[in-house]
Amino acid sequence: MSEKAKKHRLLVFDVEYNAETTLLEVLDRIPDRLLETYDTEVLVIDDASRDKTFEIGRDRALSSQRCKLTVLQNPVNQGYGGNQKLGYEYAMRHGFDSVALLHGDGQYAPEKLPELIGPIAAGDADAVFGTRMAVAGDALKGGMPLYKYAGNKILTAFQNAVLGTKLSEFHSGFRAYSVAALRDIPFQFNSNDFHFDTEIIVQLVLGKYRIREIPMPTYYGDEVCYVNGTKYAKDVVVATLASRAHQAGLKYQRKYDVERGEEPYDIKLGYPSSHTAAIDAVPEGARVLDLGCGPGLVGRELKRKGCTVVGLDVREPNPENMDKFIQWDLNDDAIPEEVFEYEYILLLDIIEHLRNPERFVDMLRRGARTSRPTIILTTANVTFLVPRLMFLAGQFNYGKRGILDKTHTRLFTFYSMKHLLEQSGYEIVDVKGIPAPFPKALGDNRIGRDLLRINEALIRLSKPVFSYQMYFAARPLPTVDNLLDVSIGHSESRSSNQK
Repeated sequence: MSEKAKKHRLLVFDVEYNAETTLLEVLDRIPDRLLETYDTEVLVIDDASRDKTFEIGRDRALSSQRCKLTVLQNPVNQGYGGNQKLGYEYAMRHGFDSVALLHGDGQYAPEKLPELIGPIAAGDADAVFGTRMAVAGDALKGGMPLYKYAGNKILTAFQNAVLGTKLSEFHSGFRAYSVAALRDIPFQFNSNDFHFDTEIIVQLVLGKYRIREIPMPTYYGDEVCYVNGTKYAKDVVVATLASRAHQAGLKYQRKYDVERGEEPYDIKLGYPSSHTAAIDAVPEGARVLDLGCGPGLVGRELKRKGCTVVGLDVREPNPENMDKFIQWDLNDDAIPEEVFEYEYILLLDIIEHLRNPERFVDMLRRGARTSRPTIILTTANVTFLVPRLMFLAGQFNYGKRGILDKTHTRLFTFYSMKHLLEQSGYEIVDVKGIPAPFPKALGDNRIGRDLLRINEALIRLSKPVFSYQMYFAARPLPTVDNLLDVSIGHSESRSSNQK
């Protein structure tokens, strides 16, 4: 294999629009040490400029001796974000290892490209951003207008607060990405407008990719700015909040569906939730059967109360969280455990995943015989205020979590769940409304706690409208079959006593 073939393959991608006066200068400023260190190609995509940007770039490509230079032109303007999509697709199609974004107006220093690429080439980062805000006041000294500086700082602070990040700047266009990371994130679904840059950062953050920042100089010349600042700020705020709504399960967004690996199962403790309600309802020392136990986090808390816990699920939990585990698919025909031996049976966020909930509760009732254990069942409330408003707006978006989790096969209201249990022969002994898990969605902070308290107060006004989840405690009545067995046994016992 040749020495060149072993080099990290870098695409320097230059986005252009009406840059005939600055293009060549920017290309000439790409440092020789970058070209010597990496197997580098420069790609210029002219986004349907109205001047001679393409012709000037094409002529330079024909005479270029420093590295391969490719110049393309879009017949129709694709927008700032749309043009980036084409460049990143080019990088993936041609097998590059990384791609650096450069602007043809010279606002970002090409001389800093080696520092930008270094962490990615070394395998230490998936994305590197050049920041003009690392040193206080440097951006203003470099000519950044005060209103842009203030807007940048305010938007960045807002985005850091919403996303839980600590970036010094979200709005620099001087960036480099690992092509492997680009292959993983659905940037093709992002906006074609200027807030494409925000959306791709959100995707990297949600996917837990490694982001680095490097300081860079600020330079503002006489270049023409095509960004509508007010519209851009609005788009950034909307995109950032949309990502949070996606995370909270309120509105699914395909472009933010970037979490890698299996969705973690978190227990909701320390505030009113379906988990705390179930744990509080089980007395110390009880015998508990946890159906669909997951990793066994609720079982772990019950064991701390001295309970004996047996779990059933398709995947094995942490063995320390259970006294006994049985591997079982809840959609199978028979429960592989003697249900009547338990005092409490947990069905926490399970029934909505079952193919046939009616058959399942019938099977559970038969298995209980005449012992009448307490069944604790929690499930999402589809008539919660947020889905109601979404339905009114014509929205019915399944997602990765929340009430409209796309793994849910059945949706319930308080009425329909009550109807299911009573029609199936269960006596309902308790019904509660569970608030939305604001501390989980927004962080266990004052805002999350205050919203939780407000939600609890609203639930007291109307459980169907303001409950995020439903809690039911019910006891199965003996089936006719079980009662007949009892009658037969009782009769046989009396007959033998009379002999």
